Amino acid sequence: IMKYAIVEISGRQFWIETGKYYDLNRIPTELGKEITLNRVLLVNNEGEILIGKPYLATVKVKGKILEHLRGRKTIVYKMRPKKKTRKKQGHRQDLTRVLIEEITIN
Repeated sequence: IMKYAIVEISGRQFWIETGKYYDLNRIPTELGKEITLNRVLLVNNEGEILIGKPYLATVKVKGKILEHLRGRKTIVYKMRPKKKTRKKQGHRQDLTRVLIEEITIN
């Protein structure tokens, strides 16, 4: 039995546990800074489930910024058939690695 939360960060939802790190979209903050994630949708606290409508105001998730990195290259390839148009473009997303330190429920 463990404690986890489902949190919305930059339009995406993540299942988050303490002591693990997650790669989120780039958060423009210095390394080592503490951040709090307050858009918590659901918390499972040892089997006791709290569901927000839409968010839980009492729950805060504390995280620490480990590093700024870039994701793997994805290839964006566009072509129109029978028109001799080809467009190949690479994309690397800017990411921020965040270590989740604690999930607090007041």
